[in-house]
Amino acid sequence: MSWTEVRRDDRIVEWERSDGHATIRLRHGPNAWHVRVDRLYQSAEGRGYEGERFESEAAAREAVDAWKAEYDVAE
Repeated sequence: MSWTEVRRDDRIVEWERSDGHATIRLRHGPNAWHVRVDRLYQSAEGRGYEGERFESEAAAREAVDAWKAEYDVAE
């Protein structure tokens, strides 16, 4: 499946999986970068939520790429 950017503003970038059952969000907070993946109960992997905090944007973006690959299930 593919991921499409569905939101971008001065603090948040969010991607949605093509089946609409998962999103990944990158957020720049006041002191750190935060990344989370949110899966609906309809997703192939089942419902779930994970989040991590990063000191650098580069590390946060690496996590985004890793989660996109991990949750890129076959259609």
